[in-house]
Amino acid sequence: MAAAREDTDTGTDTGTDTGTDSGTGSGTGTGTGTEGVAGGRTRGRARGRKRAGTTGRGGSAVQERSERTRRKLVHAGAEMFHRNGYANATLLEIAAFAGVTKGALYFHFASKDELAQAVQLRGCELLRESVSDLRASGSSPLQILVDTTHWLALNLREEPAIPASFRITKECAGLPALATDFHRIWLAEVCGLLCEARDAGELRPEGRWESIESLVAAAACGIETLAATGMPYAELQRRVSGLWSLLLPSLVPEGAEREFRIGMPDPDTAPGRVADVRGEGAHRPSRAVFSGSSA
Repeated sequence: MAAAREDTDTGTDTGTDTGTDSGTGSGTGTGTGTEGVAGGRTRGRARGRKRAGTTGRGGSAVQERSERTRRKLVHAGAEMFHRNGYANATLLEIAAFAGVTKGALYFHFASKDELAQAVQLRGCELLRESVSDLRASGSSPLQILVDTTHWLALNLREEPAIPASFRITKECAGLPALATDFHRIWLAEVCGLLCEARDAGELRPEGRWESIESLVAAAACGIETLAATGMPYAELQRRVSGLWSLLLPSLVPEGAEREFRIGMPDPDTAPGRVADVRGEGAHRPSRAVFSGSSA
């Protein structure tokens, strides 16, 4: 069976290259084996996906191996996009980094745009998981916001999907194939938490909302810029803490800044590090960024 072999890639792909991914997936159409030609692979992949999960004995194992392959490819894509940029990263080097053939990559992703989209969705999933974990700790919205900026600083170093998502957004701005904009989603989370802090009475009542939102959003975006300079993580962490030491007194009522921790969260409440390779999550619509609302 095709499922018994580990993804092969030939110069004239007929769409049978599903390897561990579909169990069958035979198809017609030819391709040259070059990066830009994936017609045969794409048709075979579509048939394979349709039949995946309907195989008999061993079908579940095939599906699990397929998911592992996909996760490896998303992780490898994040590494290459982060290191080399979207334009310079090639599908051949991404497949090699993942330890699979380019045929296996084409089974899961028909193009580099599709893989870049999956990387950004992975970054969104990790961001929302971290906020959810911090909410579960019972912290206030403003403390969650502080801790989320520390999470970003850490994972700009530890999880390639995060810096890769920022880089893809910058380099591919305006491309219709990339529906996800990680930069906007990051801002949406920041501004959403700030709105919650305002509604919870954590912010100065006399503050002008547009100015507060602009200041915090600019500071939150600056963390990625600082990390991109290559400064050591310990220095980046100190700078994030220093940022909040100046911001909090201007955001909260006089003396209330002492109620907040500006450094890294305690290990018991911090969201876990994400150095492992996990599956991507579905993209959820983000809140509007820079609402400017005073309600």
